[in-house]
Amino acid sequence: MADDEVLYAVDGAVATITLNRPDAANAQSTAMIEQLDAALDEADADDAVRVVVLAANGKHFSAGHDLKGLLDPAAADPWRAMRDTAEGKLRHEQVMYYDKCLKIYDFRKPTIAAVQGSCVAAGLMLACMCDLIVAADDARFSNPVLRMTGAGVELLVEPWELGMRKAKEFLLTGDKIDAAEAWRLGLVNKVVPRDELSAATRELAEKVALVPPITAQMVKDSINHTFDAMGKRESWKYHFMIHQFVSNTETALSALEARKQKGSMKEVFAEHQRDE
Repeated sequence: MADDEVLYAVDGAVATITLNRPDAANAQSTAMIEQLDAALDEADADDAVRVVVLAANGKHFSAGHDLKGLLDPAAADPWRAMRDTAEGKLRHEQVMYYDKCLKIYDFRKPTIAAVQGSCVAAGLMLACMCDLIVAADDARFSNPVLRMTGAGVELLVEPWELGMRKAKEFLLTGDKIDAAEAWRLGLVNKVVPRDELSAATRELAEKVALVPPITAQMVKDSINHTFDAMGKRESWKYHFMIHQFVSNTETALSALEARKQKGSMKEVFAEHQRDE
């Protein structure tokens, strides 16, 4: 694929889609999101593919949205002019984040995320769109966006993944959850040593691939429908609009202007961190 921000490979019944911006901690740029979407289309069209693995090169799974790219006026971004209005910002986030995440969630073939290192904000949202998650023992999950004036990210996955009370603590404190705690809470299916992440994920994928495709598709759909009956999809729709409202408050807009004056996103994150 152009620019190789996402890699795609098929081995037997398993397709592996790999986030490939290791120098940027796999922050999700517009190009990465579009290439990920195209890779999913390729996996969907290939009848030999029964399971899709979402992996990431480098130390970290994903640091979330590429905020530096969104704020850098020199960066190529076809959505920049549209985001200058509230309506345009809503459209951008609907198309690029909300809809594309739901595409993964509703993908007809089983999906498995292989997570290592930092899995932050939109990185966590992305991983949680997958049916199963295998975490390396160095994985750390966090969503510090509330401190930065944002209402989480576009899809609020935490109540469904962590439970209501833990989700409040996680979001309001900005604390990290390590791999062992993530397993205890049910956020991930299993935890393995970092150097065994790829092999363990592959082993799980091959087990899942033994299920006939139509059976896997229908049972996945049935389980997702159970969540829908519990209100999951409606809660996501509600939160997306809350996210838009909060993003356009005076508090958030003032913080955005201040953020643009920073030399890097590392400075932005450092300003909102506390010693732990």
